[in-house]
This record gives sequence, structure tokens and C-alpha cells, in this order.
Amino acid sequence: MGLTVVDHAEMLVCMDDARREIADGAVAFRDGVIEAVGTSAELADLRTAADLVVEARGCVVTPGLVNTHHHLFQTLTRALPGAINTSLFGWLKRLYPIWGQYRPEDVFAATQLGLAELALSGCTMSSDHLYLYADGVRLDDSIAAAEGIGIRFHATRGSMSVGESAGGLPPDALVEDEAAILRDTIRVIDRFHDAAEGAMVRVAVAPCSPFSVSEGLMRDSALLARDKGVMLHTHLAEDADDVAYSLAQFGCRPGDYAERLGWTGPDVWHAHCVQLDAREIALFARTRTGVAHCPCSNCRLGSGIAPLPAMVAHGVPLGLGVDGSASNDSGNLLLEARQAMLLQRVVGGAAVFDPRQALFLATRGGAAVLGRDECGVLAPGKRADLAIWDMAGPSSLGAWDLVAGLVLAPPPQARDVFVDGRAVVRDGDLVQARREDVVRAAQASVARLKELA
Repeated sequence: MGLTVVDHAEMLVCMDDARREIADGAVAFRDGVIEAVGTSAELADLRTAADLVVEARGCVVTPGLVNTHHHLFQTLTRALPGAINTSLFGWLKRLYPIWGQYRPEDVFAATQLGLAELALSGCTMSSDHLYLYADGVRLDDSIAAAEGIGIRFHATRGSMSVGESAGGLPPDALVEDEAAILRDTIRVIDRFHDAAEGAMVRVAVAPCSPFSVSEGLMRDSALLARDKGVMLHTHLAEDADDVAYSLAQFGCRPGDYAERLGWTGPDVWHAHCVQLDAREIALFARTRTGVAHCPCSNCRLGSGIAPLPAMVAHGVPLGLGVDGSASNDSGNLLLEARQAMLLQRVVGGAAVFDPRQALFLATRGGAAVLGRDECGVLAPGKRADLAIWDMAGPSSLGAWDLVAGLVLAPPPQARDVFVDGRAVVRDGDLVQARREDVVRAAQASVARLKELA
């Protein structure tokens, strides 16, 4: 790829160690790597030599947003009757039978739809927790879908192995044999995982939750992940029912359960963690165990308000996640950042959480949680993942502090998005996939699932 210069940004938000915000900023990148950042005057020579100049007047430029937790297959089951006013366990029981009807083409369509939504709203890297493998579905289906959209993809090989008859939550028909789970996990890691810097696809090991897998599978998954050098992901302490289940079944709180099974450390990130207590927060900080904070989903399911200020104060690695689109029901990380900030102010006061803190979690914080220190920062040598936000539209015009305005008065979507230096969104539309094809496939899958229901 040739030299690209994004020039004359009203504000360039670097998210570097100095937290620089550069007025009339510019960033230059080539072959997927940032070569220089600075003022437009400082990069004038690079602009002259550039193969492509992208004008960013009136815009804020940030690192691309990073989504640390999602269930993209759920994108086809938003606002489902019978699951709208229920908490986590009841919500899952309503949805399991529908998800059990999925075919590979449904997972592909749902994943492309969810990733298109994320890309259009400024996301350059997303994880995905696929834990249900009905009717021939494989992790390969979601990975193929991600390649068509063009953003970085951390696919996690999820699993459920403990059904209702054994005291678990999911129907017996939707759980898998544990030996088969481990074999397929090895297969997808060997086939798809790329450990190199700048990788577009990585794979993590992700048993679904303490109430749907055995202690043995949790232990074996941790051993397998560390043998393969990949990360670990699951749900933890999502709501009061989740904690009660842990106490009843395992005789301990979720954090203790995670620790005794090898599920703490810098190669682990847990989703939600709404109900962690002070001792568990200290454990996660000490072990550098990451948390994917999903405030909109936590609100939607009535799960509670995560103790974010305490986690930040203790140094727990933190990122944001939109969670599944059946429990959010959207996939927009700027809205997630806004909700994260607002929720903390409800319980802690107006000064407890700043818009810039929320934006950090949505960018560099999330990249670090996923083990991607080469992303989430606009600085020389880092990957060229960035979003350009037009602040002159009806949603944002009038913001005096444009950086705070991204969170307080967010634009509905990004104008342009680059991933590894390649355009994924230009002028508000997808570049590497056709919007109408993505929509048409999703509509066909939704129609089929409705007929079956």
C-alpha cells in the first residue's frame, strides 16, 4: 500500500502515553503502519509525497474503536417477544430454542450484519463469542464473514457442555461432548490463529459460562489455551443469579472459582463482572485479568451497575463490549462509552467518570484487554487503525469540546474507517462488502427463523 495522509483534523486524539490531542492534526501511514503523527504543518512534506490524502476538516480522528465482547450470531434475534422484559436466565431460556435452529448461513449472515454495524460506527477490531453449534455450524462460518467486512477479528471458540439434566441452564440438545469441543478448538486454533503483530484473525478459547460448562472443561480449556499460546474468555459474575449459582454449585464466589481453575492472568478476559466484590477486584488487578464492560446489556437485562471506578482505581485492565445484539440491542461502541460514563454518574456523581476515560476504554483500553498493544494508539510504529468522525452533523454540531462531544453528543456513525491502512468505511458506507448484500442475507435468515418459531 502507498502512503496515505489524513490531514487537517480539527482534533487528532492519539491515546498515547501523553494523551496528546493535536489541533489541526495529521497522521501518515503506509503498509498498515503509522509513520508519523503531528500537526498538518509538521506533516506537510508527507502530504506532498502521499499517494492518497484524506481531508478531515471539521472532523475528530481517533484510534479505531475496539469491541471486547459480542455474540454476533444473536444479531438476528433483536427485540424478541418474550425476551424483552426478562433477566439473564429467563432471557437465555427464551432464546436457546431459536438459536438451536441456526444453520451455517444464518451465522454467516448474522456475523456480517453485526460487523457491518460495528464498522459503520467506527469499530476496527471485535471479539466474538460463538458458543452454540447447531446443524453443522462451525467457527469457520463467522471467520469467513469477518473477512468479508474487513475489521480485525478475535474469534473465540465457545462451548456449552452441561445441559439441564446435569444441572446446567441450556437444553440438553444444545450442548456438546467435551472431548469433541477440545478437538475442534485445537482444529480452529491451528487453522486460523495468527500470533503475528498486525494479525487480522486470532482465536481464543471460550467455554460459555460457569452455568453451562463443567469444572473439568474449564480446567482443560485453560491448559489447552496456554499450551497453544492463545487467550481465554468467558462470562463471569454477570448478575445476582450468576453469583448465587456459583455459591450453590461450587461453594465460592465467581472470582474464587476463576482463580482455582486457572482463569486469572494477563491472557484472560472476562465479560461483564458486574457483581465482583472488592476482594475479587483486587485479585483481577494483581493478576492483570481483563474485564469486558458491557453497560447497555447490563442495563437491558437488569444485571446491575459494574464497579467501574473501583476497577479503574485498582488498575484492572478494562475494555468495552456491546455484548450480543439480542441483549443490547444495538452494536455501537460510542453509545456504549456514553452509557458507561452515565451509569457511573448515576451512582457516584457528575465528576466520577469523564468522557475521555470512557473513550480510552473504547480504544486503547480494549486493545490492551485483547492483547493487542500495537493497536488502539495513533503513534509511529502502531497499526493504522483509525476512525474519522464528522462533528458537523445534527447530532454533534454545537459541541465546544469536540473530544468530549464524541461521547456526550456522538455522531450516528463514522465518516471513514481504516483498518491496517485499508479503507473499510468511506463517506459513511462499507467499502469491502455491499451493504445491500449484507442486509438481504440477514433478512432471509430472519424470515426463515420466524417461520420455524
